[in-house]
Amino acid sequence: MAEVHPTAIVEPGADLGKGVVVGPWCTVGPDVALGDGVRLISHVTVAGRTTIGPDTVVYPFASVGMPPQDLKYRGEASRLEIGSGNTIREHVTMNPGTEGGGMVTRVGDNGLFMIGAHVAHDCTVGDRVVFANNASIAGHVTVGDFAIIGGLSTVHQFCRIGVHAMIGLNTAVVGDVIPFGSVAGDRARMVGLNVVGLRRRGFARSDIQALRTAYRLLFAQEGTLAERLEDVARMYADNAAVMDIVAFVRADSSRPVCQPGQGHAA
Repeated sequence: MAEVHPTAIVEPGADLGKGVVVGPWCTVGPDVALGDGVRLISHVTVAGRTTIGPDTVVYPFASVGMPPQDLKYRGEASRLEIGSGNTIREHVTMNPGTEGGGMVTRVGDNGLFMIGAHVAHDCTVGDRVVFANNASIAGHVTVGDFAIIGGLSTVHQFCRIGVHAMIGLNTAVVGDVIPFGSVAGDRARMVGLNVVGLRRRGFARSDIQALRTAYRLLFAQEGTLAERLEDVARMYADNAAVMDIVAFVRADSSRPVCQPGQGHAA
């Protein structure tokens, strides 16, 4: 049975799972579904056609499911789907999709969204991500599993952030960031691989070394990116991590791949 504080407003039609806690001064809209064990601490707004998966905790003054910040939005019945086990801290905002982007914004499981983080319309966010304080992604962005977006960083619309990527503090990302890559700067430049993150997640030393070699080959001075990519694909056809990078670069995208700055190696 759900526990709803007397000052909270849960509109008729809302679906509250077992053990849900709706704290003081929260508002829950009529088309919202909260999974088992979800906790809204206090002063949380959950609106629109929003689902929140089991055991997610939402902290004060977060606002999820309010209309997208997109002038093309015309009130279409789009959705926001948030997975299980997430921690959504104070003043976080997440918006549903739009007709121009597939009608849904999806957030995976076990993510940490720190104070003031923002997930815009039509984004797809993977599992076990970290958005540090005031990290923001614009519409239609894709963020892979285990990616980390540093504090005060922003990601341009339609960009892709690969799995295990690291976005440094106060970085403006205007291109795609390869899997396992690390970027930083006013206009994000590759500064190598997220080696610390790979070690923490148990990647074998041999795989890290292969990724480092492949990175150097991919961003070498000789030839074109397409030529170097084919060389990497041929040399590391049996290495799943390297081939993740190859597949990422080969995929269709409206944004360029972030390139290294001078003097940066893996």
